Amino acid sequence: MTALHWARVGESTFVGGLWFLYGVHRLLGRLPFLLCLYPVVLYYWAARPAARQASLQYLQRMHARHGGGEAPGWRHSLRHFLSFADTLLDKMLASSGRYRFDRLRQVGREPLLEMIRRGQGGIIATAHVGCLELCQASADRQPGFRLNVLVHTAHAERFNRVLRRLHPDSGVRLLQVTQVDAATAVMLAERVARGEFVAIAGDRIPVTATAATTTRAPFLGHDAPLPIGPYVLAALLKCPLYMMVCLREAGGHVMHFEPLAERVELPRGRRPQALAAHAAQFAQRLEQRLAAAPYDWFNFFPFWDQPVAGAEHDHRH
Repeated sequence: MTALHWARVGESTFVGGLWFLYGVHRLLGRLPFLLCLYPVVLYYWAARPAARQASLQYLQRMHARHGGGEAPGWRHSLRHFLSFADTLLDKMLASSGRYRFDRLRQVGREPLLEMIRRGQGGIIATAHVGCLELCQASADRQPGFRLNVLVHTAHAERFNRVLRRLHPDSGVRLLQVTQVDAATAVMLAERVARGEFVAIAGDRIPVTATAATTTRAPFLGHDAPLPIGPYVLAALLKCPLYMMVCLREAGGHVMHFEPLAERVELPRGRRPQALAAHAAQFAQRLEQRLAAAPYDWFNFFPFWDQPVAGAEHDHRH
């Protein structure tokens, strides 16, 4: 599989089409929405062999590690794409406040609520799985929970502008950054000191990925490049590190909050090993969650083979 960075794939999201489909749902309901969306997804699945192959590779590696029914084939890959299409509606409903929150179950949030009551901020590592926008919408519904979400690309920012129009009064702030530099770190430090939280993806390497900004950790039995940003920020800001994912379950969604570290330590002389260990913990927790919802993984690019400048690793897997 040809190595390709995730940012070069693009979001392939047509904003006008999203508004049309959102209108279809408001007027006619979920089934007509899906009937309009599925042909688009089918075309995209057929026309994007690299994305299709990446989906199949992920599903096969998930099956090899955790089993579950027959070995994945192209039919399962199409189901994977349709799962993403279904989630697009949930993203828009969550962002507009129209999602039925009685269908959202939250697990492990008590320590986070205690931090909010104390006015203590922190770093939250997230992933491109399930409906992250439900996590953001929940922040709006929780008094005192101020969330800053770091997004890497203009592609994501375009989609986020649609979501902001759906809910202009949201207390969630979306911050577009390509790299966390000193100025960005100072700004984030001020926000965490005010008791705010910063959400940053733990499953996508920077747009200009180098060996200095990434590490490698096992995910589904194969080493993958992962960002070091969540762990460097948590260490720099001396604050707790959490993980937050929102996955589909029967009848709705379940949101998981998990503590990863009360304090991230990066000892001098052992910094690379410490970063790799934190990334490996994140990858292991993510794998455990996805084993229960394998079609909720939305990284449709060669995840294990992304190019990292200055890094040498074995591609024989």
